[in-house]
Amino acid sequence: MLTAAHVCGVSHSILGQPWRWRGSAADGHDASFVPDDLVDQLLMARGVVREELMRHRQPTLRGFMPDPSLFRDMDAAAARLADAVEAGEAVTVFGDYDVDGATSAALLVRLLRQLGLDPRAYIPDRLMEGYGPSGEALVRLGAEGARLIVTVDCGAQAFEALAMAAEAGVEVIVVDHHKCAAALPRALALVNPNRLDEGDEGAAHGHLAAVGVSFLLAAALVRTLRGRDYFARREEPKLIALLDLVALGTVADVAQLRGLNRAFVTQGLKVMAARGNIGLAALADAARLVRAPTCTDLGFALGPRINAGGRVGKSDLGVRLLTTEDEGEAAAIAAELDRLNEERRAIEASVCEAAEALCPAQANRAVVVVAGEGWHPGVIGIVAGRLKEKLGRPVLVVALDADGVGKGSGRSIGGVDLGAAVLAAKESALLVAGGGHAMAAGITVARDKIEALADFLEERLAVDVARSRDARALLLDALVAPGGVCPALCDALEAGGPYGVGWPAPRVAAGPVRIVKADVVGNGHLRLVVAGDDGRRVKAIGFRLADGALGQALLAAPPHRKLWLAGRVRRDEWGDRIAAELHLDDAAWAD
Repeated sequence: MLTAAHVCGVSHSILGQPWRWRGSAADGHDASFVPDDLVDQLLMARGVVREELMRHRQPTLRGFMPDPSLFRDMDAAAARLADAVEAGEAVTVFGDYDVDGATSAALLVRLLRQLGLDPRAYIPDRLMEGYGPSGEALVRLGAEGARLIVTVDCGAQAFEALAMAAEAGVEVIVVDHHKCAAALPRALALVNPNRLDEGDEGAAHGHLAAVGVSFLLAAALVRTLRGRDYFARREEPKLIALLDLVALGTVADVAQLRGLNRAFVTQGLKVMAARGNIGLAALADAARLVRAPTCTDLGFALGPRINAGGRVGKSDLGVRLLTTEDEGEAAAIAAELDRLNEERRAIEASVCEAAEALCPAQANRAVVVVAGEGWHPGVIGIVAGRLKEKLGRPVLVVALDADGVGKGSGRSIGGVDLGAAVLAAKESALLVAGGGHAMAAGITVARDKIEALADFLEERLAVDVARSRDARALLLDALVAPGGVCPALCDALEAGGPYGVGWPAPRVAAGPVRIVKADVVGNGHLRLVVAGDDGRRVKAIGFRLADGALGQALLAAPPHRKLWLAGRVRRDEWGDRIAAELHLDDAAWAD
């Protein structure tokens, strides 16, 4: 199975790409050992060595959790928080307005409550305050009584804000995961695996979302208090109960699902299925989830609804939902987030159409930068992601206000570090503010600097983009006959999960088949019914593919011509009969 050969002999598919086995010898995989077990094959194709197979089959915290003390400033942060707990101090948790920020803030708020404090959560307004902590907000929170402020999912680049807080005597702990500069802002402690001075063991966890780093701080805090005999007089919190928040934030922030993150998500999904968090249970009900949530549900059903509050509604709705203990309040907030999510979709569609219309002018650019007035800044990240998927290049979408200031959000492709490029642009005085990580970044830019910024990104990233695109191939995990697309195959493939960025969901090739029926449904979705030589029929769907090259080719395909189909096998639970269908990624002629 693990060979360098083209799968099904496909060197040039309808979408113009070769099909290869994931983890093939051509990709540097050691093909000397080929396991018989499908799950072991999936794990090894994703980089797991033979000796680590058992640990990765069932990822647990015991198997992957590092000692929190290996991270710089972790012990100092835990000690100061422990002091606050013992003294009953007023603590404010300052979070970003996205899902990672909301879950990070909710995690610390819920833990501090269990430890006896009454912490406050503060989420800045996206439109009025912008990203990250402002000096004015930190000083104001201190004046309102906060003895200690913990920023989560923000702060790594907040030099001026943290300097203002320090001058006002406000103590701040920063918990973040975004790229850091060589110099660090003034803070009591700055916990971030992406600090440039982080040790090798800590830096190895640079793929953690902020909520993962927050969980490590929670573990360090509980351990510190245990060492001070704090739990001799009260029950010790069960940290595992917070893993539902960690799973949601990790998946929604598109963090790589490898190592510790796989353990977080695997165990967090189990916690979430128990519906112990009233807010998450209400959100699942609002999203009409009638079964235990999956990784896909976190990214496409629950996460977008939490995000909708920060994007087009009140920024604190998410953290309020995730920390409430009142079922009525939870149901009301979840319903409001569901409504805002529908509003967000309409706004997103409008901005996406306008941004996409500007892309042809940049057809020869390695990095696409588009800007427009009146675009809602709350949806530009989603739009950038959609355009990146369609164009196969990094995309930066900038929403300009009436004063000529642009708020931008970018999404990148594998092998192209957009966050580092944004930091370099900031250091070159092209940005008012900016930061991020390899796959995503946010900026503030003046209108008259946008062209220079686009040229800067082009010069810095063009080689990396070309290298990434040249190496493009559709990677496959299995080859099945049409009749093999069935629920049993779904179950077998899911055993290698959870899947996400950095741990891609299995993709299979099926065929050869001929098209029995092809039509367009919904918002540009391609629907197929195909049949194999044995007469077995399979349903396939290509989301948003009808108007593209693949959709047009399959809609026009003669009924006698045979094809190979490639995609991901998914359960089809519509109606009373459980079946399976193929979610299309590509196709190739078999004759």
